[in-house]
Amino acid sequence: MPFIPHTDAEVKAMLGAIGATSIEELFEEIPQKLLVEGIPGVPEGLPEMALMRLMSERANADGNYLNFIGAGAYEHHIPAAVWQIATRGEFYSAYTPYQAEASQGTLQVFYEFQSMMASLTGLDVCNASLYDGASALAEAVLMAVRAQGGPRRVLMPRSVHPYYRDCVRAIVRNQGVEIVEAAYSRDSGATALESLGPMAKGTIAAVVAPQPNFFGVLEPVDELTDWAHAHGALAIGLVNPLALALLKPPGEWGSKGADIAVGDGQPLGAPLSGGGPYLGFMCARQSLVRQMPGRIVGRSVDAAGAPAFTLTLQAREQHIRRAKATSNICTNQGLMAIAATIHLALLGPRGLERTAACCHTNALSLCRRLTAIRGVTPRFSGALFHEAVLSLPCPAAPVLDALRRERILGGFDLSRHYPELGNALLVCATETKTQADLDRYAEALQRILAEKTSC
Repeated sequence: MPFIPHTDAEVKAMLGAIGATSIEELFEEIPQKLLVEGIPGVPEGLPEMALMRLMSERANADGNYLNFIGAGAYEHHIPAAVWQIATRGEFYSAYTPYQAEASQGTLQVFYEFQSMMASLTGLDVCNASLYDGASALAEAVLMAVRAQGGPRRVLMPRSVHPYYRDCVRAIVRNQGVEIVEAAYSRDSGATALESLGPMAKGTIAAVVAPQPNFFGVLEPVDELTDWAHAHGALAIGLVNPLALALLKPPGEWGSKGADIAVGDGQPLGAPLSGGGPYLGFMCARQSLVRQMPGRIVGRSVDAAGAPAFTLTLQAREQHIRRAKATSNICTNQGLMAIAATIHLALLGPRGLERTAACCHTNALSLCRRLTAIRGVTPRFSGALFHEAVLSLPCPAAPVLDALRRERILGGFDLSRHYPELGNALLVCATETKTQADLDRYAEALQRILAEKTSC
């Protein structure tokens, strides 16, 4: 909350200018019975020094943990300049530039965001952000169904994040869209291509291809994309934008490339922050631009011939009739898109590639250390990016509890969402981890497993 430096005299002067005698008079239209005197359980205000001490004590009580959880939200280094720039008043107060002529700076940043993401994914167009990765996938499903104009079945591998699958179902279930799940290989962890055959019966609107998938495994995206096109379906790539610094972009998958690419931009400048806010992105082929939800910023010239930016497409329900809107989710996370743009500009292509390579190296190193422990084995054989599934000799939950007591967040327990994997743990290592961090985790896990008599 910014400091508001108005003195009592200044407040009195402002009230006098508008003909009011008190601040309470400004709210006199509120019925008296609705007013309350204070809020029960909320103590009196504190002096600034005492408040800072209290909040520091609360923060210290949370503690500093060594984090090896990924599962869709990743701990990355964010240069200090990212949020120093993003929270400047020019951006911070121009969150939604509905009046484009008043927000040229914000529109220019959105235009740069679109350009960077389109380049990263190898596709033609990108919108000015969506709510998050899960809802972006749901929007892509609906977009594909609209574009196909008939088929309402969408093939989605079980290797897609379980929360993403839940979100998609919640959004599309009342629109007559059927989500058909494809199995994953118990050996590689990637989508089992041989399981797709029976699913080709009937018409399919789209096929989702995650890269990497929820297990951290790289999918056969070329084959999935070509299979989709061979059966008259669109190919939707669900991607980690950081991984694209190393991997083939969706626009080059298979013989024709994916048609739509979506994902969460959280790895690009957004801190974990207890779960958000993050941002979703969507890129697509030019032929699908009229089906894209959200907003698209274009570059033009003004009356004087100078460069100017404008909202060239606004297909949201705030701008057109609800029944004709391509999306009824209004939040576009503009501020997070600004941060992502600054983050990408600061790192540049080489910096992004180095970060991704460091993540991959650390993940391989972590897996080597952990699987050297007796009873810990890799669950899948497929190539990975910065996450991996490990099999433990006992249930993951008590092991994670023990690690947490040592201030280590050891990973994501897969037993709830994938019980068929047994005692499986999803672990992640990004560029933020040092070799000493990896050693600390391995030593703690080895000691804990040795103490578990049930293992």
